[in-house]
Amino acid sequence: QGVNLTGADLNGSDLSGANLSGSNLSSVNLKNVDLSRASLKKAYLKGANLEGTDLRGADLSGAILHEVNLSSADLRGVDLTRADLSGANLSDADLRETDFTGATLLFANLSGADLRGVDLTKADLSGAKLNEADLRKADLMRVNLEGADLTEVDLSDAHLFRVNLRGANLKGANLKGASFKGVSLTDAYLSETDLTDIDLSPSFFELPLE
Repeated sequence: QGVNLTGADLNGSDLSGANLSGSNLSSVNLKNVDLSRASLKKAYLKGANLEGTDLRGADLSGAILHEVNLSSADLRGVDLTRADLSGANLSDADLRETDFTGATLLFANLSGADLRGVDLTKADLSGAKLNEADLRKADLMRVNLEGADLTEVDLSDAHLFRVNLRGANLKGANLKGASFKGVSLTDAYLSETDLTDIDLSPSFFELPLE
């Protein structure tokens, strides 16, 4: 059933490989903690501070991470399937090869984050901030990005299938070589966007360039 560590200060601790599944870690200070390969499946971490934390290879599937601070954290290869990161701060985090399948990231801050090769299948990023994020070769299948800030985002060679980009801001975005199929761009802002070599398949529609 997990442990209750609400409000604890674990700054700089070594919890690598620890089993904290189902634990209550709300408002816990986990800054610069080593949580690599740890199991945090279905853990409750609302308001926790994980700035600069090492989470490489950790299991956070189904975890509640509302308003968590994960800025500059290392989340390479982390399992975040069906996790709820609404309002979380992931700015400048390393999220390469992370699995966000079915995750909720409403109004999350991912500005400047490294999201190369991530799987965002069926993730909800409505209103999320992704300005200057690196999403090269990312897999975005049935992702909701309505109203998201994608200013100067790098989506080169990314795969977008049935993605909702209604009202999104893509000013200065790099879409070079990206594959768009069935993507909705109604009311999206595309000023200064690089569309070089973009694959506009027959199912691509609703692209207001003016």
